[in-house]
Amino acid sequence: MASTSEEPGNTSGGSGISHGPCEELLAVCLAGEEWTEELLDRALGIDEGRAFLSVVIERFGDLFEPRLCGVYERLFAQAMERVLPELRGRVRRAPARTQEAPAAVERVYVLSRITLGADVAVTSVLLDAAMRRYPRAEIVFVGPNKCFELFADERLHHFETPYARSGSLSERLQASASLWIERGIVIDPDSRISQLGLLSICPEEHYFHFPSRSYQAKSMGGDALERLPDLAAHWAQEVFGVKSAQPYIAPEPAAEEPVDITVSLGVGENQTKRASDEFERDLLRMLAATGASLLVDKGGSAAEAARVEKALPAGARTHEGDFAPFAAQIARSKLYVGYDSAGGHVASASGVPVISIAKGFVSERMAARWRPVGAVVDGNDPQALRSIQDILAGSWPSVARS
Repeated sequence: MASTSEEPGNTSGGSGISHGPCEELLAVCLAGEEWTEELLDRALGIDEGRAFLSVVIERFGDLFEPRLCGVYERLFAQAMERVLPELRGRVRRAPARTQEAPAAVERVYVLSRITLGADVAVTSVLLDAAMRRYPRAEIVFVGPNKCFELFADERLHHFETPYARSGSLSERLQASASLWIERGIVIDPDSRISQLGLLSICPEEHYFHFPSRSYQAKSMGGDALERLPDLAAHWAQEVFGVKSAQPYIAPEPAAEEPVDITVSLGVGENQTKRASDEFERDLLRMLAATGASLLVDKGGSAAEAARVEKALPAGARTHEGDFAPFAAQIARSKLYVGYDSAGGHVASASGVPVISIAKGFVSERMAARWRPVGAVVDGNDPQALRSIQDILAGSWPSVARS
C-alpha cells in the first residue's frame, strides 16, 4: 500500500500527542530554510521519533520532489547520528554512485520496500530484472515474511529482517544497522531497510540503488508523471540491460472458489484515503447489483473489519487474514475495486481490470507515481459513485461470469 504522511495541521496521530515541532520542522524544510539542532531534537523527541518519520520523512517521499532528496539526506543523516551515534561511518553523505553491473554474480539481494503494494509495484520489477539478468544466481528477497509470501517463486530465497514499521526510530535504525551483506550484489528499490539509500548495508562496489523519488529515465523529458513500475523498468534497463522488466506476483494458489469481483476498502493507517460509510455501503450494493459474486477483504485491523461488516451486502463473501491468499484471489478475479492500496497493484500486475478510488494524495506527482493500470476515479468527486457505475456499464460484459 502506498503510504502517505499526515496532512500538515494535524496535531496528533490519534494518541493525543502534539506534532507541532514536526510540523514546524517540515515547514522549514519545504521553505528551503535551515533548521536548528534544537528544533530537530524537539521533533525527534515526540513519540520516540515516530512522529518525525510520519510527519516529516514520509512527506518528503510522498511529494516525489527531486529537490527534497538533498534535504532528506542532510536532515536524516543528522537525525540518525543524533539517535544512534554509532552509525557514523555508515551514513552516506551523497547519493550512491551508479556503476556498471557485473557480468555474472553468485548471489543477488533485493531489498523489500516493507509495504505490500510497494513491493508489488516496484520491488517485483527489480526481482524480475535480477532473475532475467542473472539466471544462474541465487536471488534473495530481504524483507518481512508477509511480503515474501507474494513471491513464492522457486528461484527466490528469503532473508527476513527485524525491521518493523511500528517500531520507534531507534528500533528501526538498529534493525537497519543489523544488516550487512558482504558478498553478492544488493539491489535497493529505495527501501526503508536502507533508510532510502542513506545507510550503507554492503560494500559500495556491490550496491545498486534505484532512487525512486528523483529518478527520471534518459528517454523521458521534463517532469514526466510516470508510474513507478515503469520508472523501475527503465532504471533496470539502464543499469542491468534488462528490457521490459515487469511487476509480478507469485503467491501460493488460492484454495477457495474464485469470484468475479474482489474488493478492498482498506486504507491502512491513512484515513485521508477513505470516503464515507455511506459511500462504501452504496459501492458494495452497486457491485452486488451486477449479479457478480463478490469477495471483500476485511482489512488489517478490527476497525476496518467492522467497517466492512457494516457495509456488506447479502451474499458477499469476505476474506480475513493474511494478504497473500487474497492476492491470489485478486489475480484470478475478473475485476478489482478499491481505494488506492496493495490490491490495486496486485490486480495491475496480474492483468486484472481495476477501478481504483484515488483519494488522500499530497501531490499530483504522488498520484501519478502510484497509479495502477486501469480506471482511476477521484474519490473527492461527489459524483464518484456515478463514475464507477458508468465504468461498470461500459466494461462489465468483458468481466462478468459467462
